[in-house]
Amino acid sequence: MNYPWHLYLMGFMYILAGCIHFIKPKVYMRIMPRYLPAHKSLVYLSGLAEILLGIGLFFPETKNISIYLIILMLLVFLMVHFYMLSSKKAAAGIPRWALFLRIPLQFLLIWWAYFYLPL
Repeated sequence: MNYPWHLYLMGFMYILAGCIHFIKPKVYMRIMPRYLPAHKSLVYLSGLAEILLGIGLFFPETKNISIYLIILMLLVFLMVHFYMLSSKKAAAGIPRWALFLRIPLQFLLIWWAYFYLPL
């Protein structure tokens, strides 16, 4: 496991983000689109996915599949970002300008993951 430090940083970032889903699930449930069912279950499931995918980045056997699944997960999470722009209530108190900045940030995170795939 001789990966660059920034790949480990990305892995730890997803692990930490996933843990926060379990520590503060209400924060995530507030921003879930109304049209999705079982908000609490989805919050826990997405947190577990982030933890497992973050761990998967640390091992050669699972690194590439973890990267592909992280990219897919980030694309799916875009629906939450767009939903949060739909109304003040959906924004959960986050300023509109910050919500707009989250969208290019999401694409930056996708690029960051894609960067580690073999060419």
